[in-house]
Amino acid sequence: MKQIAKILAVFLLFSTSAHAAATKEDIQKVENYLNSIQTLSADFVQIASNGEKVEGRLYIKKPNKIRMEYNAPSNILIVGNGDYIVYYDKELDQITNIDYEDIPAALILANTVKINNQDLKVTNFIKDPGMTKISLKYNKAQELGPFTLTFANNPFELKQWKVITPQSLEVSLSLYDTVTDATLNDTLFTFSKRTEQNKTPKHRRK
Repeated sequence: MKQIAKILAVFLLFSTSAHAAATKEDIQKVENYLNSIQTLSADFVQIASNGEKVEGRLYIKKPNKIRMEYNAPSNILIVGNGDYIVYYDKELDQITNIDYEDIPAALILANTVKINNQDLKVTNFIKDPGMTKISLKYNKAQELGPFTLTFANNPFELKQWKVITPQSLEVSLSLYDTVTDATLNDTLFTFSKRTEQNKTPKHRRK
């Protein structure tokens, strides 16, 4: 259970369907959507190709703030305050700091998203009637591997991301009940071990 949560510290997609070349308009649509969002909150379900499944709650506030609360029995919390990301294992009482440059999902957290530049390229693009998937790869950070963003087309909305880990494990994170541009208090993105230890664990939805 902890392994799958740790993978998310690395973050997101690989897919099969009808392939097509991404046009400038397609890329612009993805950029415009990601750039229009200032905050995002959603429930999530995270599934790995080894069958492990965890659920939780995601909060994003630009620039570079993120909070991922994993439901019990995972006992994992990930908090990014804009400078660094804290990975907290409550059961082990263990804290690990992670650099933003080590996670592909930093793209989603940036104030300005620019695709197909010298740092980031499109490796695959799939457009179906109800869904758009764009696979991306950082040119310099080869160890991060490819990742894919999946969007619903009507309305255009981020629904999922996947990563393939260095261990070749595929991990997907699907979003539900997404709310964008609501007010999120900065205290969500401030880590306090004492505060987190005193919280009652949230459990998986039935």
